[in-house]
Amino acid sequence: MKNKTFLATLTLSASLFLAACGSAASDSSSSDVTSAEATEPVKVTLGVVGEVNEPWDYVIEELKEKENIEVEMVKFTDYTTPNNALAEGEIDLSSFQTEIFMDNYNKDHGTELTTIGYTVMAPLGLYSEKITDISELKDGDTIAIPNDVSNEGRALILLQTAGLITLDPEAGLVPTTEDVVENRLNLQFQTLESNQTARALQDVTASVINSGMAVDAGFIPSEDAVFLEPVTEDSKPYYNVIAALSKDVDNEVFQTIVKYYQSEGTAKVIEESSKGSQFPVWDEAK
Repeated sequence: MKNKTFLATLTLSASLFLAACGSAASDSSSSDVTSAEATEPVKVTLGVVGEVNEPWDYVIEELKEKENIEVEMVKFTDYTTPNNALAEGEIDLSSFQTEIFMDNYNKDHGTELTTIGYTVMAPLGLYSEKITDISELKDGDTIAIPNDVSNEGRALILLQTAGLITLDPEAGLVPTTEDVVENRLNLQFQTLESNQTARALQDVTASVINSGMAVDAGFIPSEDAVFLEPVTEDSKPYYNVIAALSKDVDNEVFQTIVKYYQSEGTAKVIEESSKGSQFPVWDEAK
């Protein structure tokens, strides 16, 4: 009788032990799933223009390590396609354009792309394979300039600042070649897509090239430009921005991305990677 009682007790104990183990395994498995779900990164797509994006490389690494935010850069070769992609929801953010360029895009396309943060001032430059100083320009020389509204105007203002032409002041920040009222050298203007102005250097005397396009073409703007756009208190329309759809202005993840970009670490990378050709402007923009 005692043996039967002992066996019954042993069986009951074993059953309780296995049940407890099963419960613990179940709890552990559930905990592992919850933990895995909690560590899934938040994914964001960012449209940029050009191959060289060292400041964003730095920011993306910081965000992944410290915030579990995974930003994928989608690289474009022109200035219109990334705005189309953002407007249509194919990407979440963009970082490549000046505020005035974005405003003109919105006006032309009826979209509501919005600035959620400022990045850099990237001066426009006049480049040449034929001259080393603007004083070497001759009568009738041809200069290539971007053909979109904001960049064409900006290029012409650059040439006016260099003392080469005079523009009708009524044209404001968006003059066209029709607004040139004085052209002492009878310069000829060849208007091209922004991503073609660097490629045109062999065919023209000089070309006005956006900073990012110049870098992709192998130039260091602060060293290689024949004439570089000055940075003044009137430069704010040409500040580059991080853009989102207007409905996403207060998105916490996007604001975190802006915060990490607008940091001392990023400022150092901008200075080093651009060799002094670009300038952080988020403090000035406040």
